Amino acid sequence: MTISTLPPDRNLPISPMRYDPRFQVETKADHFDLGAAVGLVRRRMIVIITIAVLIMVPAAMMISGLKPAYQGSARLIIRQPLATLLGVDDTSRSDLIDVKSETERLLSRGITERVVRELRLNERQEFNPALRKISFIDRIRATLRGLFDTKKPTLPAGDNIDATIQEYYQALGVWHEDKSEVIQISFTANDAELAAAVPNRLVSIYLDERKGSVSGRLVSAEEWLRQRVTEQQARANMARDAARNYQESMDIVSKEDAQDERIKSLLELTGREGKIEESRVEVKATISTLESADNASAAVQNIVVPDNIATKQRDLHAQEQDLARLLQTYDGNAEAVVDLRGKIQQSRADLDLATKQYLQTMRAKLAALDHEASALESLLADAQEKRTRDALAQTELTRLQRIADKEQAALDKLEDQRRDLAAKARLPGAELEVFSPASVPLTPQGRGRLFYLVGALLAAISVAVTAAFVIEMWDRTVRSFDQIAGIARTIPAGLIPRLARRENSKTMFEHMPVPMFDEAIRTVVLSLKQSNGGKLPSSIVVTSAHSGDGKSLVARSLAIELAAAAVPVLLVDGDLRRGKLDSFFRSGLMHGLNEFLIGQADLRDIVYHHPSGIDFIPSGRFSLQRRVRSNGLAEIIELGGAAGRIVIFDSAPVLVSADTVHLAALAERTLAVVRWGKTSRRAFEFSLQQMKGSRNSEIVVAINNVNTKNHALYNFSDSELFSKSLMKYYDPNPEYITHNGNRSILKIVRTMKHYFLLH
Repeated sequence: MTISTLPPDRNLPISPMRYDPRFQVETKADHFDLGAAVGLVRRRMIVIITIAVLIMVPAAMMISGLKPAYQGSARLIIRQPLATLLGVDDTSRSDLIDVKSETERLLSRGITERVVRELRLNERQEFNPALRKISFIDRIRATLRGLFDTKKPTLPAGDNIDATIQEYYQALGVWHEDKSEVIQISFTANDAELAAAVPNRLVSIYLDERKGSVSGRLVSAEEWLRQRVTEQQARANMARDAARNYQESMDIVSKEDAQDERIKSLLELTGREGKIEESRVEVKATISTLESADNASAAVQNIVVPDNIATKQRDLHAQEQDLARLLQTYDGNAEAVVDLRGKIQQSRADLDLATKQYLQTMRAKLAALDHEASALESLLADAQEKRTRDALAQTELTRLQRIADKEQAALDKLEDQRRDLAAKARLPGAELEVFSPASVPLTPQGRGRLFYLVGALLAAISVAVTAAFVIEMWDRTVRSFDQIAGIARTIPAGLIPRLARRENSKTMFEHMPVPMFDEAIRTVVLSLKQSNGGKLPSSIVVTSAHSGDGKSLVARSLAIELAAAAVPVLLVDGDLRRGKLDSFFRSGLMHGLNEFLIGQADLRDIVYHHPSGIDFIPSGRFSLQRRVRSNGLAEIIELGGAAGRIVIFDSAPVLVSADTVHLAALAERTLAVVRWGKTSRRAFEFSLQQMKGSRNSEIVVAINNVNTKNHALYNFSDSELFSKSLMKYYDPNPEYITHNGNRSILKIVRTMKHYFLLH
């Protein structure tokens, strides 16, 4: 590059100028900034998208492989058969069966095996793991398991029903609510018809198994009852035989007619005894009356007498009445009165005689009654004794018959139970009232694939954003001067933007002008000048912590900028092992700095004068020989200063070569280049410690290869340095600046900027 005007001397006094560093570090409050979080997401967008895609690809493959799951359900209630409750005296007994027990019965192994075999679930890939293809993930899992488990896992056989039963239990649901007796059965399958068929088939198999279970129990109970009936029949026969033998031995009349006759005879004897006693009392009273009365006529009036005596008594009474009437008419001496009195005397005599005869009859009758009463009393005593004996025998017989009846009742009860069991054996084990049988579902169960895709996408984005935050937290690289503000002996020199690949691939003298990059290099030059008391340092060492940080680009860019400002420059490739600056200058020299230091070449032989005004010394060929000129670097600095040239050393990284530490001690200023987003703060601090004992106490730091777009997304104090407005400002307008006619105008403008910035 050439300039059309000659600038003044670079060492002129510039006392009115201030030399504070251009980049002042601001300290920000430590608080959560939503904008910073948004900026983090934006600058890590590629990482987020990559992680999200890596998660979504297998997730989408798994979701696309999902098959729709259909669920069929049935609702029912289980009761005991109504016929089993007929004739039950306990009306409080419920007709419901224990729901928990029946729920467990529905899940029993026997019913499960029947459902699996009848519906051929073991032939379906969905329920038989042996029929499925082993996925890549399963192979990896098995391999990892084999590293820790020495036993070789046995794969399930194709006809093994255990694995199918496990899958069946996972798809089956049988439950009931606590406050309800309704049992719900559900089954989930990829086949809608199968999802409805399993609950219905399960119910029918349950009825069969329930009936078979009840029948088996009834058969066992009936066999037990048969044995009981046989034993009870023997006991009943023994009781009946004992009663019959006792009755025969005691001659107990068991017929009701004979018992009635015996009782009737006893009653007759008792009645006869009563009548005889009554007759005796009457006869005794009659005898007593007749014996105690002086007048027979007066005596017969108070007792019952025979008809002849009663007739004589009436005749006597009539004669006495006739006498009384005659005496009223005649006196006592009348003939009629005397005759009538004679008749009365005769009638009284006849009455007395009849009465005495009747008294004798009564005495004879009383004697007969006494004799009959004695005979009847003997008969009654015999009958009573026999009755007492029969009563005792009858009581014992009754007891034996009661025992026989009890045994017979027990036998009849067992027979009734046996007949009841035989009748129950023909009944179903349970009655089902199906509220809603399982029907073929029309829509699949759960969410659709779109829902799972959206959910997986949200989850992938969440994981990706979390990973981006973690990466950001673990990022220990230098991205701003705010991060190295606490390090002593450092002066911020500026941020150098990243060059595009097409711009960086050109040679240093053929590249298109990049305004932002050129302005950043000018800022670095200005920072070097301000840090050196207002004048450019005579010698500058450009170094870095590691290789690949862009120190060579910065060194040659500084040389180009100074040469463009008509400042003599000597660029030295100080990387004695891996120097590559000669490829840019194409000097064609056979010797370089290595040959000069080991004494194989003179200084005149290693300096290349470039037409742009830059003098260049290549690194030469690498040599392990002992250096003859140990102070050769100091000689180059002195000769360059004597010739009025600024010596710029493109040295090796500090952590790679010890020559850089020695060179930093010789040079007037050291420019440490840090690569944005690559150089770690720990390596940068360690490299500064290596150069701590150098002559220049402060080290100028430039951050290179800054991604302008991403840097603007950080919450640093210098994040607005590469804002969109500034980038538009630095970009040339293609409408009035062309690559042909107007390029000279742009060059003149840039030269004027150099002049005012550097001087």
